[in-house]
Amino acid sequence: MLSIERPYLLFLGNSADALAPKTSRGIAEWRPDLCVGEYGDPLTLGLPKMSPAQAAAAGAKTFVVGLANAGGKVAPEWLPAILEAIDAGMDVASGLHQKLSDNDTIREAANRRGVSLHDVRHDIGELWVGTGARRSGKRILTVGTDCSVGKMYTSLAIERELKSRNYKVDFRATGQTGILIAGEGIPVDAIVSDFISGAVEQLACENDDDHWDIVEGQGSLFHPAFAGVSLGLLHGAQPDVLVMCHEAGRTRIKDNADYAVSSLRDCVDTNLAMSRLTSPDVALGAISLNCRTVDPDKVDTICRAVSEEFCLPCFDPMIHGAAAFADWLENRST
Repeated sequence: MLSIERPYLLFLGNSADALAPKTSRGIAEWRPDLCVGEYGDPLTLGLPKMSPAQAAAAGAKTFVVGLANAGGKVAPEWLPAILEAIDAGMDVASGLHQKLSDNDTIREAANRRGVSLHDVRHDIGELWVGTGARRSGKRILTVGTDCSVGKMYTSLAIERELKSRNYKVDFRATGQTGILIAGEGIPVDAIVSDFISGAVEQLACENDDDHWDIVEGQGSLFHPAFAGVSLGLLHGAQPDVLVMCHEAGRTRIKDNADYAVSSLRDCVDTNLAMSRLTSPDVALGAISLNCRTVDPDKVDTICRAVSEEFCLPCFDPMIHGAAAFADWLENRST
């Protein structure tokens, strides 16, 4: 399983596009204590501005290229900053499609300095096929009606809330941003399909009976492109509890307008049915509702209606946090 040394110096690039450093923004939001500072202008995430040399002197271990661009390649204008970080003795991590190690200049500089390059989408390691064998510990898996509905944010909100209540809990990352937030994980969308369930068994392995793994979901059983990775996660996670994630008001599948978003009820029933292959007693624990396009005055009314329909908590993790779900979990275990 990929493991990245922390703390980080977050690279924001040198453009004014606020959407570009989305990975850096996610890390700064969910793990600010692991961020020594940020490097780049004119954008800021509110962290101390530091050069790579200053950050290394302050204890930073890894320079995170927390940026996204068209094609997922290392932009030529980023190269000086990456080389500066390598020269300062930091490892470099990237979630881009292009491997850092495929850039001759970066690879040769890293070899000379003796630092590591972490290509988060590609560093997978040795895996095995899933067994479906029962294992100790407890697991929560976030699932979705579609892609990009808030599964990672929901997982992290649940982790934060349970930690505040002194649960033994870990966030198990399955995507590149989640891996950089957690410092470790497995990029399941880069794994050959036969090994997905086994990789998730490896990621959320046996643990203490009172320990909770919160497994970050990917894709959706109802997305024609990504249903396979979602099914592998369901079987490998062997979840005790599912949390269904949905974006309020979304009617068409992301990037595929030929397909309508299925009803919450159908998505819940199908995910529970598929989960029961490896987790016969799985339960739905909550609906996480992404209300980013909803009038703020209507959010609570919509969540209340969904909660009444399913007789379970419904929350927007960015507005409400996950306290309602944690209350449900505590009541269920008593």
